[in-house]
Amino acid sequence: MIHSEVGVSVAIPLFNEEESAPVLHEQLKEALESLGETYEIIFVDDGSSDSTYETISEIAKKDSTVRAVKFRRNYGQTPAMAAGIDLSAGRIIVTMDGDLQNDPKDIPNFIEKIAEGYDIVVGWRHNRQDKLITRKIPSRMANWLIGKVTGVPIRDNGCSLKAYRASLIKSVPLYSEMHRFIPAMASITGAKVAEIKVTHHARRFGVSKYGLSRIYKVLLDLLVIKTLVAFSSRPLTWFAILAAPALVAGISAIWFSLYQVIVLGNPFSAVIAGTGLMFSALGGFMIFAGVFAELVYKTGDMRIESLFSLTATTVGEYSSPGARR
Repeated sequence: MIHSEVGVSVAIPLFNEEESAPVLHEQLKEALESLGETYEIIFVDDGSSDSTYETISEIAKKDSTVRAVKFRRNYGQTPAMAAGIDLSAGRIIVTMDGDLQNDPKDIPNFIEKIAEGYDIVVGWRHNRQDKLITRKIPSRMANWLIGKVTGVPIRDNGCSLKAYRASLIKSVPLYSEMHRFIPAMASITGAKVAEIKVTHHARRFGVSKYGLSRIYKVLLDLLVIKTLVAFSSRPLTWFAILAAPALVAGISAIWFSLYQVIVLGNPFSAVIAGTGLMFSALGGFMIFAGVFAELVYKTGDMRIESLFSLTATTVGEYSSPGARR
C-alpha cells in the first residue's frame, strides 16, 4: 500500500543481484532511519535469471517499507528505473544502482541539498572504482560530449545516485538510456541542478552488466536530447532549418526541368519534375509541422507526457513497460 505522507522514496533497479540485495537493504535501512523521515524502498527486478526476485520478495514480506516489483523479462536499466519512479510515493525520489557500488550513506547529503532549493541533485563519483579502459575513459568522453551538446555541464551523468523532487521527475520521459540525460531534459523546464561528490565502491558480487556496447545507444539518445532541447523553445525555426535542403532541392529540380523545356527546347522530364515536386512537398510539410509545433508550444501547458506507464502490486509482475503517464 502506498502512503501519500511518504517523505523519501528510493528506487533501485536490479539485474542478477541476489547476493547484493540483502546487504544493500541493510545499508539502506541504516541510512534512511537517520533521516527522521518516512520512507520506502522500491526494488525493481529487471528480469533477472537468478533468484533476485525471490530474495527481494522475502525482504518485502518482512519489511513493510520495502516493495518488490518484477519484470517478466530484461528491459534495461532505464525502464526499470522508470518503474520505480512511477511507483514512488515520496516527495523526494532517490535512484541508485543495486550493485553496492553506490553508498546509501550519501543519501542524507542529497536530501539536504534538495532542502536548499534544488530540484535535482546529481552524484559525482570523483574517485571511481572501475576499470580505466572500459569504464572510466569512455565515461569521461561521454560526459564531456553530453555537456557540450546539451549545455548542461555535469561531471558524471552516468552516476545513478541522484535525488529528485517527485513533481519534476515524474514528468520527465525515460526510455532507452535516457536516465543519464535527466538533468539536460529537466533543463527545458528550468530545473535547478546541483552536483555533489559521492563515495564509489568496487563491485563486491557478480559482474558488471555494462560495457562499451552501450556507446551507440548513448550517442543516439544524445541526438534525441539535443533535438528535444533545441526544438522545445524554437520549433518553427528548427523545422524550417530541416525543411530548407528539401525545398532547395525541390525548387532546383523544378526550375531545371522548366529550363530544359523553355530555354533549351528539350523534352519535358517528368522524372526530374516529379522529384522536385516530392521534395518541395516534403519541405512544405515540414514547415507546416513547425507551425503546428509552434502553436502547441505557445498554447500548450509545456508538460512532457512520460513514455512509461507501469502498474504493479507490492510483490508483483510487470509484463512490459507501457506508456508512462
